[in-house]
Amino acid sequence: MAITSHSSTPRRRRAPQTPLSFSTSAVPSSHPPSHLHFSVPAGCSFYPSVLPLRNRLHCGTSACFPALAPTSRSPSPAVHRTSTMDNTGKEKEAMQLMAEADKKVKASGSFLGGMFGGNHKVEDACEMYARAANMFKMAKNWSAAGNAFCQAARLHMQLQNKLDSATSFVDAGNAYKKADPQEAINCLNQAIDIYTDMGRFTIAAKHHITIAEVYESELVDIEKAIAHYEQAADYYKGEESNSSANKCLLKVGHYSAQLEQYQKAIEIYEQVAMSTMDNPLLKYNAKEYFFKASLCHFIVDELNAKLAIEKYEEMFPAFSDSRELKLLKKLLEAHEEQNSEAFTEAVKEYDSVSRLDQWLTTMLLRIKKTIQGDAGDLK
Repeated sequence: MAITSHSSTPRRRRAPQTPLSFSTSAVPSSHPPSHLHFSVPAGCSFYPSVLPLRNRLHCGTSACFPALAPTSRSPSPAVHRTSTMDNTGKEKEAMQLMAEADKKVKASGSFLGGMFGGNHKVEDACEMYARAANMFKMAKNWSAAGNAFCQAARLHMQLQNKLDSATSFVDAGNAYKKADPQEAINCLNQAIDIYTDMGRFTIAAKHHITIAEVYESELVDIEKAIAHYEQAADYYKGEESNSSANKCLLKVGHYSAQLEQYQKAIEIYEQVAMSTMDNPLLKYNAKEYFFKASLCHFIVDELNAKLAIEKYEEMFPAFSDSRELKLLKKLLEAHEEQNSEAFTEAVKEYDSVSRLDQWLTTMLLRIKKTIQGDAGDLK
């Protein structure tokens, strides 16, 4: 027996909907026929939202969706003015933050301020100085950015946050490098003092190298650059970072020879060569360092050069078969005979295979000038 149920509620009839119409008549000729034109019935503006984006882009509905209409990409002359205005705005905002930070610092130093959350105000001031520094960086006002980072660094030190203070001094140094190299060095030196006090000698060595590079490229004070490379090498050695120490020592040897401090350069090149010749990965560099030490000997005295070369051959047999040693022997022979043409030919032959860098060229010219009647060039 079939059971039937009767609902007391009458069934609701759906209202008739206007059907969607599709046609290809409005499709631009540039589109493939497969793209159908979608026409929106009156009062049914919600329909296009259910279409995939790719169909909406091709359905000719830019009037309904202005954001989908193509826009001009031509550059505007106002872009540069906008960028300048943005920088000016950032700078003004940074200056406001600096003023607020100054007020907080002064308030923290008052009697009532010290009793009621003085440290919190100093912490807030640190954050404001850092934010202001970053805004100055965005505006490319490097001196102001460096000054703001310095203010933050001093407040961090006041709060005994040594690591944060050192980091802020480094940030200040990096900003000042673009505007005031000497002030950059001052900030980095303060960071180094903090790192060494904390026992972080590897980081301190890294910043000594940064200072040395500033002296090399910006202030052109090679003596001070040498001093910082030497200090970095000492710190790296203490931390058993011998590879990093050797890189710094090679810089010292390079500049010492240029400053005619040949004995110092010889000691450094010999030291680095001996430390690398037993290393399977670095031993092939030893011949280069022995070669440079030999050239320094050669400039000082021809006999010293001969004795040094014999010693290096005994210490490092691979040096005997090197092109560098063959060049040295030809140069010694030409020097003994006071034959500047033979000297030049030997250099040209070596240069045709291994290009001479500026340092080697300088050393070879100094040797050649000791030949009587020499014109003083390698041509």
